[in-house]
Amino acid sequence: MAHYRQIRSKSGSLSSGAGGSLSPASYAHFGPANVVYYVRRFHLPFIQENFMIDSILADDTKKQILRNAMKFYAEETKIKLSFNDTHNILSDLGDIPGEDDEGEEFELDITVTQNDIAKAVSPVFQKAIDVSLSLLERNNLKGSSLDSLILVGGPTFSPVLRKMLEEQICKPDTSADPMTVVSKGAALYASTVDVSEEVREQTRDKTKIQLEIANESSTVETEEFVPIKILADKTEGEIPEKVFAEVTRGDKAWSSGKVEINTIGEVVEIHLNEGKTNVFEVVLFDDKGNILESEPSSFSVIQGSKIGSATLPYNVGIELKDKTTGKVRFKTIKGLEKNQSIPAVGTRNGLKTQKQIRPGMDSDFIKIPVYEGEHASEGTRAIYNEHVTDIKISGADLPSLLPENSDVDLTINIDRSEKITVTAYFPYLDYSTDIEVDSTKTSIETSWLANEIRKAKGSIAELKQDGNSDNGQLQKIEAELDKIEKAFENNKNDVDGKQEVLTNLRKSLKTIDELNDTTEWPKLEETLKEEFYRLEKVNSDLGNEKTTQVVNQFRSQLDEVIRAKDVKLGNVLLEEIGSFFFQLTRVYQLIAFIRHHNDNFGSFHWKDSGRARTLLNKGLQIIGENPDADELHPVVISLIDLLPEDEKPSDDRDVLVG
Repeated sequence: MAHYRQIRSKSGSLSSGAGGSLSPASYAHFGPANVVYYVRRFHLPFIQENFMIDSILADDTKKQILRNAMKFYAEETKIKLSFNDTHNILSDLGDIPGEDDEGEEFELDITVTQNDIAKAVSPVFQKAIDVSLSLLERNNLKGSSLDSLILVGGPTFSPVLRKMLEEQICKPDTSADPMTVVSKGAALYASTVDVSEEVREQTRDKTKIQLEIANESSTVETEEFVPIKILADKTEGEIPEKVFAEVTRGDKAWSSGKVEINTIGEVVEIHLNEGKTNVFEVVLFDDKGNILESEPSSFSVIQGSKIGSATLPYNVGIELKDKTTGKVRFKTIKGLEKNQSIPAVGTRNGLKTQKQIRPGMDSDFIKIPVYEGEHASEGTRAIYNEHVTDIKISGADLPSLLPENSDVDLTINIDRSEKITVTAYFPYLDYSTDIEVDSTKTSIETSWLANEIRKAKGSIAELKQDGNSDNGQLQKIEAELDKIEKAFENNKNDVDGKQEVLTNLRKSLKTIDELNDTTEWPKLEETLKEEFYRLEKVNSDLGNEKTTQVVNQFRSQLDEVIRAKDVKLGNVLLEEIGSFFFQLTRVYQLIAFIRHHNDNFGSFHWKDSGRARTLLNKGLQIIGENPDADELHPVVISLIDLLPEDEKPSDDRDVLVG
């Protein structure tokens, strides 16, 4: 049975996940201290020392039978030493696998101590503790900053593990039963999840007065405020002019008394018994004291704990082509980072199409590959992460032609059940489409894997174009890719086969990336210098003291990157330089617009010349003090609105980039 650790910090519940997250819904696996390990470490060596078993060890079948015969005693050893200092195994193994090479029957007579166990399993536990320590460090936490460290699973009864945790992290919290803590936590969390509105609509008895009771499902307080209001639009029966609600605790020891409620809502202060699940009954009355049927008529609050929301175990992102480097990489969607509470909504705006999409054409499509990424996944090859699905939006989904280089704004919604819904909005068409993603796929998509193999072969071709044809390592990888492609062709319908192909493909791609790093730097250095000199020239024409400071910082960073020949940092710097260049040129466009319309003020037929003069003066003031695109943008928008249609810029979108 696996065993796990949950960490609680003073600022809330933090659990360490296998991937290194800190999340209320994930756990850190402490390594398999299982029966096979005990057989290998204690029982089999004893047999080898005391019996002649050369013929058995030479026969894989007999050796496995021998191991299986000892598993019961290994399991017993593991359990007994969780609660005792020593354990003696005294037993024969029956007639399986029979006798040793000299005809003697096998017997076990071993005394195992806590010191023996510590020597055997400490390295296993230490690996997991090292992961946990690294995780704490990444989140700027220390063991002393944790409120509690909760153990989960039978093997965490081990005194060895508990002592190691106390020495290296903090003393474990043993108040929770490791065997039931997960099921209790799951039950508590389930109690906080509301029934969906769709289900609620199907089960409503609308002849009763419908209520909205906005109570907390759990709390550490002994008093809570609960808003209650009448849902008139959900109620088909008659609602009296005056309605009173009385909230009574289940033990009848506390009641709110009658409180008038309405469709706006009224707040009732409730009192809770400590350490219990408090059930409250809600009864409605009219002004004459008659009882009115209502729904819901009760609610409950767990006192003594605060149940957190489930969190994302991964960074949810998409595969994108970087506009600066041209590389296709994994990018996390803002708002859908690992450990984000769900439900969650993420957005990525201003994406660009690379080709036109003709209406009604299935062959014209945009592909949005969705991935789940682990820690440090940002900017990696998408294939190194877990592929969820490819979303395709074709011409058949769009009302009219979508030109090349059109904007696409993405919104990704993840609900409590981790169902993913993607909304793609096309500003040019003023049109959006929703796609539901099946995030419960059970196998690798064949078409996706085939495409990844093609992309890997494309990477080989690019390396060859850069003059690496004679590179022996490149030739070796090319041969490996051929083998991978053949294995894929033979295993298209085999789940395990495709998984093996993916694993081998990832290994080859890592080698390709290493080769890329050695050949990429000269090109990157040249591009960095060109982009920086371009930025420097634009800044000399358009910049000010503030922008010059930024350019000087880029110059220092460029010198450091060139000295280190660091490809990763070089690409980051290239993207930052490109982004700042865009900001400067955007400011230039806005400045040019304001100055042109100021210098030629009388030649324009302003709808309100006084308002136009005020806006231009404001724009000139911003330009003189500290030109900023975010401040100039609304000024230019307002000026354009004051122009007649035939005097407006022919393509506003080129000037007013959002």
